Amino acid sequence: MTRPPVRAGSAGAAGAVHFSLLGPLTARRDGRELPLGPRKQRLVLATLLARPNTPVPVDVLTDAVWPDDPPRTARKNLQVYISATRALLGPAGDGGADRLVHGCGGYHLRIAEGELDTLRFGSLARAGRAAAGRGDVAGAARLLREALDLWEGPPLHDLRDSAGVAEEADRLEARCLTVYEDWAEAEIELGRAAVAVDGLRDLVERHPLRERLRAAWMTSLHQSGRQAEALAVYDDYRQLMARELGLEPSPAMAALYRSMLGRGREARRPAVSRRTPAPVALPAGTGAFTGRREELRGLLDVLGGGEERVVVVSGPGGAGKSALAVRAAHLLADPFPDGRVHVRVRREDGTARSRAEVLAELGRWCGIAEARTEIPATAAGVEVPATAGALAVLAEAWQEWQARHRALVVLDDVPDEASVRGLLPRSGKCAVLVTARGQLPGLAPVHRIALPAPADGEALELLGKLIGAGRLRTDPAAALRIVRACGGLPLAVEVSGMRLAVLRHLPLAEYADRLDDPSAALDELVAGDVSVRHRIASGWRDLAEPDRWVLGRLAGLADDGCFTLDRATVALGCGERAAIRAVESLIDAGAVTSPAGEVTAHAALYEVPRLLCLFAREQTAAGEPELAATGAQGAAGDRTGAPAVALSPG
Repeated sequence: MTRPPVRAGSAGAAGAVHFSLLGPLTARRDGRELPLGPRKQRLVLATLLARPNTPVPVDVLTDAVWPDDPPRTARKNLQVYISATRALLGPAGDGGADRLVHGCGGYHLRIAEGELDTLRFGSLARAGRAAAGRGDVAGAARLLREALDLWEGPPLHDLRDSAGVAEEADRLEARCLTVYEDWAEAEIELGRAAVAVDGLRDLVERHPLRERLRAAWMTSLHQSGRQAEALAVYDDYRQLMARELGLEPSPAMAALYRSMLGRGREARRPAVSRRTPAPVALPAGTGAFTGRREELRGLLDVLGGGEERVVVVSGPGGAGKSALAVRAAHLLADPFPDGRVHVRVRREDGTARSRAEVLAELGRWCGIAEARTEIPATAAGVEVPATAGALAVLAEAWQEWQARHRALVVLDDVPDEASVRGLLPRSGKCAVLVTARGQLPGLAPVHRIALPAPADGEALELLGKLIGAGRLRTDPAAALRIVRACGGLPLAVEVSGMRLAVLRHLPLAEYADRLDDPSAALDELVAGDVSVRHRIASGWRDLAEPDRWVLGRLAGLADDGCFTLDRATVALGCGERAAIRAVESLIDAGAVTSPAGEVTAHAALYEVPRLLCLFAREQTAAGEPELAATGAQGAAGDRTGAPAVALSPG
């Protein structure tokens, strides 16, 4: 790394030695690196250089070299190392002996600014801060950058196994980090945040709990037009603080986040905008949102980059589709300056709203009133067009509005394709994010994201957020049993956490035993008015009657819910083609999962999620005679040569 020129004077004379601590310990004379001797000698030199022009007690030097049990010859050995250091400073005739002297306070090393990088670093940093204090932000940025150019990595990283040296090195690194923060904030103030982004990212990875550093990274990303990434930085920090320290970010950090969240790019500068604020109608994000980092990043990339106008997020009830969609919508203020809205496509009881209801709500949100006539209120409290003609006019007005604007619409919990046809944009820059239990294969072209069960680590992170990381650590094996008994389903893990948060006396192992019991698991997954069984029952009602019968049969195949096509054929009592279509119908509905990669139907291992499997067995045990009859007739028809669709009613 390029060094600043040495100032005139004795320290800058030809042949002077220049020392560096901001990286590995080095000494150079005339650009040539000098050998510094054995490790103990280097430890003595590093300790003296870390406290330049200050007496260093003999005890401090002894502890740095022999932290545990110094030998009887320690003092004599120190004298040998001190003598070698004097020789390094220069011949006795040139004043080397006079620059390292022993007094009542210890050994005192006299060294000039141009001979030691930490002294030069401090001088430049002070000058930079003084310039900032005078209002010379550009001069401050230049001087602080010059100081940072002396920083070659973690100070004294080659000697940190000595506790004494490590302590000095940590102090030096903290000074460097503070100067980096000063410099980054100066560049941000000058509107040149892009030059600091990459360096800030690297430092945050090494110092993840340093709030000022993270705030500068957030702001630099935001000023560079990368708002979604900036908000994700805060989210990662919030989760890290809760997990590691049980704390929330400081009020200042939270205020920075809210300013970015609420005002988009306007938060970068205090400029006044006369533009009418874009309408935003989003639910508050859940505080328990955890994990799904890859899926969230994928959503932000696809929607934020304008690559797709329609994205479908699918997965079983309770998989966290709505939470993911709302989270993404909150983070996408910049790409959608004309607004973001969330509309549920089902009522509270799980029944589907009509397309007219949904369209009327969208029309009211975007200010389309021309197409509304004398309209009665529906049970959902949303006025809908009274005639088919009014509905057609409103639908066309909605398409025209989408073509002229750049907004994001979240259509949440969509039951089928018919519910959203006519609502999706035909042209323009608007985007629609659809969540659904089924995969809605009839919608095309769309970008699809299927939510798998979260990994164990993400599920445990969610559980820990609800019951406390300390309690989670009391019995990590039992905590793992709990999340696996929930099938990793975020809703089930969240309900478990809410229940355990109230039942503080209940050991995790005992609750895990309850969930492991197939006959009791769904009864345990209730917290107040939140019931996993209720959510699964809603999805069960969405299935066609033959699909319910097939699912009941497949759920009884194995304790873990896994099955092959051959086993499905036997369980359904039908031919291979009918079994393939029956299984694929359940895949479309989101009731059966299949391998992510390409594999033949015979080689694939399919799975009914554990909790859905338990529910389906309950329904089969309770008896649904009309379903059993339909399924039996379909299977019999297939065995006698009927078409593969014989499993369908009628």
